[in-house]
Amino acid sequence: MTEVATRALELGVPLSVHFDLTWRCNERCVHCYLDHDDKGEVTTAEVKEILDQLASAGTFFLILSGGEPTMRKDFFEIVEYARRLMFAVKVKTNGILLGEREAARLRELAIDSVQLSVYSHRSEVHDGITKVPGSLRRTINAVRFLREQRLKVIIAGVMMRQNLGDYKEMQRMAQELGVSFQLDPTITPKMDGDTSILELRIPNEALPQLFRDQSLVDDVDEFCATGEADTSALEALPCSAGHTACYISPYADVFPCVQFPLPTGNLRQERFLDVWRGSTQLNEVRGIRMSDLHTCTSCGNVASCTRCPGLAYMEGDMRGPSSADCDKSLARTGILSPRKKAALVQIAI
Repeated sequence: MTEVATRALELGVPLSVHFDLTWRCNERCVHCYLDHDDKGEVTTAEVKEILDQLASAGTFFLILSGGEPTMRKDFFEIVEYARRLMFAVKVKTNGILLGEREAARLRELAIDSVQLSVYSHRSEVHDGITKVPGSLRRTINAVRFLREQRLKVIIAGVMMRQNLGDYKEMQRMAQELGVSFQLDPTITPKMDGDTSILELRIPNEALPQLFRDQSLVDDVDEFCATGEADTSALEALPCSAGHTACYISPYADVFPCVQFPLPTGNLRQERFLDVWRGSTQLNEVRGIRMSDLHTCTSCGNVASCTRCPGLAYMEGDMRGPSSADCDKSLARTGILSPRKKAALVQIAI
């Protein structure tokens, strides 16, 4: 797969596309960054036309998500069409609408995997986050139905203040269910720029303990190492967004990534390859190297930082630092970033 990704980068192929079929959802998660009103989402015919264009462009990995994608009445029709085009399909869902019949249908369609959102092993915490009573029970039932069909299932959770102490029990629950478990401490601003939900992020003082927990990071020494800031590191790409991957909204808008809401084109007005190859914004993103980042190039964490250009963009500058990633780097390595140093100087003044 490394060889495939390298070749895709050389050829400019959009190897992986994340396609939100809807922003409507049957949950109201407190940390969600989406607007759940339907403002004219793509029709079945439009979805199929977009999938045809993606297949022609060389896309192989297709992530179907939302909102809650299973709320669309044509969801299985779309999945079936995607599989006929030979996409490796991954579905992201809360599972509330997946019963035994739906799980069996996904197995028949031979999808790659299903990722379900779980925020705690405790219903009072999970249901409190989703604002839907009984949602944990229904999601776990979906996990069992999918596992009975021998599908690859992943439980993914966002770590926030409400569930900070629950991850070990969540790991144990995933192990008992026989599924993979992923945890992410990243909470992003809303797509409209609202930053109020960032208050849900776990406190910075809790990060060092998490980043030194072997059950979460595997090799603690490697994870917390700073890396060598050599020439190759400075010439590296910030991430795959806009290079071998992109995001399509339910309104056919194309962005570099779901966490990088820089508008680059709309597939109701342009063909995908015209946007992918000709967008001024996408080409600007592709031209950025680590050495082009002001502030970050002088940071001792530059070679190992998980800096997200999308989060930096939402803070006002795609070439600038991402404050959340600065906090993570400090927690991992103990080295202050230039942004942190400047903030301390300002406080002292």
